[in-house]
Amino acid sequence: MSKDTEVDMKDVELNEMDQNEMDQEKQPMTGGAGNGDAGSPTGTEKNGSVKVKIPEEIETKFTGLSKEELLRVAGTPAWVRTRWALLVLFWLGWLGMLAGAVAIIVQAPRCKDLPAMNWWNYGPLYQIGDVQAFSESQNLKGVGEKLDILGQLKVKGLVVGPIHVAPADDPVNLNFEEISSDAGNLEQFKGLIIAAHKKSINVILDLTPNYLGSGPWFSNVSVTNVAERLKSALVFWLNQGVDGIQLSGVERVASVVPSLWADIRAIVQNGTAEGKRRILIGVTAKTSAVDVSTLLNSTGVDLLLSGALRSKTMTALDRAQTVQQLLSSHNQTQLAWNIGDRKEGHLATLVGPDMVNFYQMLLLTLPGTPVFNYGDEIALADEYTKSPKMLWDSLEDEETNGTATKEKEQRLACRSFFKTLSDLRGKERSLQHGDYIPLFNSTSALAYLRQWDQSGRYIAAFNWGSDVVTLQLAHPDRPAQAVVQVSTDKANLAPDRAVGLSALELGPGQAVLLQFPYIA
Repeated sequence: MSKDTEVDMKDVELNEMDQNEMDQEKQPMTGGAGNGDAGSPTGTEKNGSVKVKIPEEIETKFTGLSKEELLRVAGTPAWVRTRWALLVLFWLGWLGMLAGAVAIIVQAPRCKDLPAMNWWNYGPLYQIGDVQAFSESQNLKGVGEKLDILGQLKVKGLVVGPIHVAPADDPVNLNFEEISSDAGNLEQFKGLIIAAHKKSINVILDLTPNYLGSGPWFSNVSVTNVAERLKSALVFWLNQGVDGIQLSGVERVASVVPSLWADIRAIVQNGTAEGKRRILIGVTAKTSAVDVSTLLNSTGVDLLLSGALRSKTMTALDRAQTVQQLLSSHNQTQLAWNIGDRKEGHLATLVGPDMVNFYQMLLLTLPGTPVFNYGDEIALADEYTKSPKMLWDSLEDEETNGTATKEKEQRLACRSFFKTLSDLRGKERSLQHGDYIPLFNSTSALAYLRQWDQSGRYIAAFNWGSDVVTLQLAHPDRPAQAVVQVSTDKANLAPDRAVGLSALELGPGQAVLLQFPYIA
């Protein structure tokens, strides 16, 4: 081989070595010194480039103590003492919580026992003196068709009739056990009772003997005979399922034939209907609180309807004294409050259409049972008769002129007002059977508090006068403010509005029902 060839070969080898060194310098450093390159037979560093082998991480699994280890530890004195300490702490904590609960119960104010009440004390009674005028069908079947509407008003009892055959001032042809064909028939009446009971509404039958004549019991000569005949009629109607009897002129029969009156009372009041007591309602024309109280005691009726609040000449002070006098002599479960009835007419006629809501609030907030005439919930007025035709309408009825539509809206608004009050009375214990506490009275205004135990409190205030009055409502438990629940003056006393009680302003002819919570 020539010298030129040998020189060329050496140049090639040197170039290859230089290229290898350059490639190794470009490789990244992967480890510390002392570890050789994987491609280097001696494992030495090359130009600062080192490869390091990192050992794989080993995952450790916690297995806890074995059974044998636990058994060895469990018996040691330290663990025994620990277990006993924890057990003692547990029972001490449990006993402490029990003692705390007992202390809370003992120190908490006890609820007052509810008073003994009957079904007629829980809501209003609704009088239907003329079946033909009340129902669209003009008979007892038509009354049953309106039970859903009456149920919405929270009515607890219907006082139906009189519906028996009783020619005016003719005791000879009086027939207590026969229903007048104008009212319907026995099957319709029995159907009404069944349907009403399904709605939790009781049915009371008015059996006033001479309801079309000049005197409810005919003459003094006829009283004995009529009362004797009434006894067998009572048994007949009670067997049909009626829940009570109403009789007008009770003072007459109770004084003329007291022994027969005692029999009449025993027949009605000693029996039950479906586990409920039957009611005996008396009706009198008496108006003074003294006379009404005397009759309640002498007749022994469960409720007595009277004219105690009816007189237009009564002042607010007179009404307050009447209520207070009756409450001082009788339990509120014996008291009934009414303005109109079958004979006297409807509320709108007796007090004026603008005062209907006013008197609805009065009757539904006084302690006792409120009694209304049919149509009083819509301000139905007597025009040519004291048995006007009931108006059944709604805003969904067919189109009418502007005046008729406005009158219809007024009736619906009046009914809504009645329903709101009746709902409150049915669910609020303070209104249902709470204490009656006078707060303010004058010749034109009256205010009283209704409260029961720990239930919400209610203040009812009324202004019969023609001027604005400022009521200073003084009571130890009275808060600074109360919330309006229902009001006849929606402009100044809108519902849900908070008003001050130290000087409550009430406009002329206005009434308001306020509520505030019980404060321990």
